[in-house]
Amino acid sequence: MGEGNLEIDGISKRYGAKVALDGVTFDVRGGELFGFVGSNGAGKTTTMRIALGVLAADGGEVRFNGEKITHETRTHIGYMPEERGLYPKMKVLEQLVYLAELHGLTANEAHRNAETWITRLGLAERRRDEVQKLSLGNQQRVQLAAALVHDPAVLVLDEPFSGLDPLAVDVMSAVLREKAAAGVPVVFSSHQLDLVERLCDRVGIIRNGRMVAVGTVGELTAEGGSKLVVTAPGARPGWTAGLPGVRVLEEHETTTVLGLEPSADDQAVLAAALSTGPVTEFSHRRRTLTELFRDAVTEKGEPR
Repeated sequence: MGEGNLEIDGISKRYGAKVALDGVTFDVRGGELFGFVGSNGAGKTTTMRIALGVLAADGGEVRFNGEKITHETRTHIGYMPEERGLYPKMKVLEQLVYLAELHGLTANEAHRNAETWITRLGLAERRRDEVQKLSLGNQQRVQLAAALVHDPAVLVLDEPFSGLDPLAVDVMSAVLREKAAAGVPVVFSSHQLDLVERLCDRVGIIRNGRMVAVGTVGELTAEGGSKLVVTAPGARPGWTAGLPGVRVLEEHETTTVLGLEPSADDQAVLAAALSTGPVTEFSHRRRTLTELFRDAVTEKGEPR
């Protein structure tokens, strides 16, 4: 099952008259972290469940390494569901060994892997505790261990960062990066867009069951031009009038934030600013993923 791509190809799903997914298509390449973002109810969890075969699609196909996903392939997927699915009365170590064996590992491999992840995720002191006695953050760590304990060839994680403290976020991030570096395609959904921006190689944005953007963070945030922050203490309001492709987005006391169309000439802006006196700041700022997301999910007057 070495390195391979997970392909979601034209997935559709209806519930009666409601269209939950409408031709959702994207791929997650071996060795990359793919961030899947969208508002609540946009279709992220449904897409992930279909990728896992927990839910049947009405149309489209999910493939791994070019082959349609089967029951056999599914045993090689590590899944972390949003509604955490642990056995509350089972002890941490027992639970992980059980899940590893369920995925086809021998008893020895299951124990070895369970111990490895328990140590890695800082759960060694909790290995004999019942899951229900753990803090929510630690339950989350056990849930991650459960997704990793059988050496999956693909990782699909639904909101893995929700409810984690900053330290656990760092541990989780490091583990996901390490898995991607080993050639595993990793897809996770998250509402923490700053985290997605920092971690992910590529991002997909879903709105109302349709993919509205897929690409690297750089590609997505470069579209629609850039922002320019100019601080010119001597400038008067309206100093940019007449500059083509330049619009004022914000004006603060001495600082103006400008939106530049791709055709705009930033050197002409600099010359105009210098003509008003000293310029103490002149910097390009890309749109953040948060700004891009806001635009993508509120376009065409659709509800947030």
